[in-house]
This record gives sequence, structure tokens and C-alpha cells, in this order.
Amino acid sequence: MRNISSVLGRLAKSISISLVLLFAVTTTTQAQDAANGAALFKSNACNSCHAVGKKLTGPDLAGLSERREEGWIVKWIHNPQGMIDSGDPQAVELKSQFATTMAPYANLSEGDIKDIIAYLQAEEVKLAEKKAAGPAAGGAGAASSDANNLMIIGLVALFVVAVAVIFALNRVTKTLERVIANNQASIAEAQAKSEEEGESSSVKFAKAFLKNKKLVFFVVLMVVGLLGVASWKTMWNVGVHQGYKPVQPIKFSHQIHAGVNQIECQYCHGGAFKSKNASIPSANVCMNCHNTVTGSDHYDGNISPEIAKLYRAVDWDPEARTYGTNTRPIEWVRIHNLPDFAYFNHSQHVVVAGVECQTCHGPIQDMEEVYQYSPLTMKWCIDCHKETSVNTDNAYYDQLIEAHDKLKKGEKMTAAMIGGLECGKCHY
Repeated sequence: MRNISSVLGRLAKSISISLVLLFAVTTTTQAQDAANGAALFKSNACNSCHAVGKKLTGPDLAGLSERREEGWIVKWIHNPQGMIDSGDPQAVELKSQFATTMAPYANLSEGDIKDIIAYLQAEEVKLAEKKAAGPAAGGAGAASSDANNLMIIGLVALFVVAVAVIFALNRVTKTLERVIANNQASIAEAQAKSEEEGESSSVKFAKAFLKNKKLVFFVVLMVVGLLGVASWKTMWNVGVHQGYKPVQPIKFSHQIHAGVNQIECQYCHGGAFKSKNASIPSANVCMNCHNTVTGSDHYDGNISPEIAKLYRAVDWDPEARTYGTNTRPIEWVRIHNLPDFAYFNHSQHVVVAGVECQTCHGPIQDMEEVYQYSPLTMKWCIDCHKETSVNTDNAYYDQLIEAHDKLKKGEKMTAAMIGGLECGKCHY
């Protein structure tokens, strides 16, 4: 009987250990599946159109596993357009609700899609926990009220101590006034004597200085020289704003856009290769990307504060994904500003000469906030023109060579032959 009991005990113990190990392995596997699903969700840019608890370009993914069967989800991700064409009622309903059809992800295996579903379920749990934590605010308010009461009591005690200190200082002040009154005569006499001695020493020093003519001439010469240098330096830097970095209405980071994301400068500043001015991009150029890119990954699921400023300017509702009529301009502060009498054409430098933007604007791809990198003075421009080689591979120089060849042959050359009919010669 004892042997049977011991055997049953060992068997029960083995079963318990197996269940614990199975539970641990299952929990670890689920965590790994959710982690792999999160990586796949972000690497395939799913977060640009979908979120848990929020509708973006695509539907809200909260409760996805409850609304759709797992097999249907796998087929939809692999070939959404094919399911719509086959007449699947759920696929057709999604097509009618959303204007944009999701791209196919045939590269994802069925296991990858299950990992993504596990990640979405984990996000739903986090969202539910965050909502459940809301009522705790009442307790915080009570604690804040207790803290306010303690603060009031502390202020009253501080006031009582201050009154006692003032009373004690008043007694000490009266005592000091009596001491000062008794010694006032001697103090006044000593002070008058000290002032007389100081005045006489100052007068003596002034007289000795004025008698030394060479020293006076040297001091005057030094003062005039210092004033001249300071005046020349001040006048030389009039209108030079090198290092100027104003505060902009939106903290636009060139480091993120031109540096990390490697967006070409001409994508935003399109005028640089076809006109005199580089131009400030209109807000619709920004919205080409930011109607879906909200920066919520860095702000706990909320829209970035700087992108929210852009939405207010164009009156964009990210929830309804519609534009309103209450638009307002973005008041950018100009940084690079040449005098009115100085003519500079961006297209001549960028297109014809092939000058890089960084030549004048510095390492713009590394600037979190843009500032004036170059002095933009006439001397700076002239030094650049002295060192830069001319690219003669264009029609202008072909016409110029042709005109000189005619001159060598003794033929007539007019101003029109060397660009004299160009509008920009007179009207710029």
C-alpha cells in the first residue's frame, strides 16, 4: 500500500512539474511571437496606415481577431485585391469603406502573420490597462488636496516665525542706533579726514600725469587707435549675419529630413534649379508625407506637437482625414538675406555651375536648427569666383566661341550675338 502511494505521489509531482514547464514555455513563446510580430509590423511599414485603438488610412486593428477569422486574415494580407475581385463580402465591404487598397504582402508566411496578430492582441491588453488606470486620477486629486492643506499649514507657521524674527530684529536695531548716536561725532570726523586725504592724492596724481607730455600723447594715441579699430570692425560687419539662427514657428529639423531620411533639397526647394529664388515650400508639400507620418512612435501614440502645428495651419483633421476651410499661413522667419542691390540666381549656380547646396549653406544635413553658415559678403563671393573653374559644356560658350571666330575672320559681331537680347540683361 505504501509503495502504491509513493508511486502515485511521484507521478503527481512529475505531472505538476511538466505543467509548470509547459506554462513557462507557452508564455515565453507568446512573448517571443509578439516581439517578432512587433518587428514585422514596423519593418513592413504597417504602422504608417494602421494602429490599435485609432483609425488612420486603414481600419482600427483593435479587436481584429474577434472580427475576422485567422484564415481570412492570412488570405487578405497575402492578396487583398484578389479577395475583392473574387467577391468576398468582407473584402468588398472594406473596399467600400476605405479609398486606398492595402498592398499585398506575399513575403510574409502564415507564422509571421500569426506573430503580428499576437502583437496586436498584446497592444489591445496595454490599451485596456491604460483605460482602466483612468479612475485612479481621483485618488491623485485627494492626495493633491492633502498636499495643499499641508502647504497652507507650513505657510502659516512660516509667517509666525517671520513675525518673531522681525520683532527680535527691531530690538537689535534700536540698540545699534543708540551705539551709533554715541559715536557719531568721532565717525564723522574720521570720514572727513579720509575724504580730504583721498582728494589730495587724486589731485596730485592728475597734476603729475598732465605734466608728463609724452605720457599724455601716448595715451591719447592709444585711445584713438582703439576707437579706430573698433569703428572699422563695426562698419565692416554691418549687414553680416553669419551665425544668425532665429526661432521658427515650427521646429523643422533638416537633420532628420535631409540627413537621416536623405530627402533631396530640391524636393522642397524646387525653385533652386529653375528660378532665381530657392523658394519656401508650401504646406501641401509637407502634407505629401505627413498626412500619414505623424511621429506617434516617439510620443506614446500621440501626434508629434510640431506636426500638430502643421495640421492646424492646413486645417487637417487626422481622425476624419479631411481638410477644412480655416487655413492660416506658416510665418517662417527668413535667414539668408542679401541686399537689394545684389543679384543672385540659384538656377545659374545649381544647374549651370553644378554648385552643391552645402557650398553656401554649410552642412545643412546635420543642422537640427538652420543658421546662416557663410558670411555672404562680396569678398566671400569674389574669392569663390576666383577659385571655381567654369564648366564650358553648354550652348552659351559655343555661341561665344563662334562669335570670336567671326571676329578673327573680320566679320561683323553685334551685341545680340553675345547675349545682348536676353531679358535679364536689363530687366532683373
